[in-house]
Amino acid sequence: MPRGGEEQARGFYRDVLGLREIPKPAGLAGRGGAWFDLGGTQLHLGVDAGFRPAKKAHVAFDVDNLEALAVRCKTAGYEPCADASVPGMRRFFIDDPFGNRLEFVDVRGPELE
Repeated sequence: MPRGGEEQARGFYRDVLGLREIPKPAGLAGRGGAWFDLGGTQLHLGVDAGFRPAKKAHVAFDVDNLEALAVRCKTAGYEPCADASVPGMRRFFIDDPFGNRLEFVDVRGPELE
């Protein structure tokens, strides 16, 4: 993420996606960025002076209620782009506030409309 984007990151990852922010270790806190708990793993957003968004490479989040998340994203101004190209996998893509591509999947239910 670009320098100074911490509040945007919190507004998206914490408030829209519902991730719990966790404190960075004291020795790393001065570098900026934000860390989030994913329930057994963590997402670390670091500051990069030469930041360029990841448009192709991306992380995929497995979620239990894809429809509810899609509605939350859309309500917050992040338009979900549904993709049915993988049989049996419900998924959509969005860009985070910095333009990074993110995928959200749920292999448990019918196709997302």
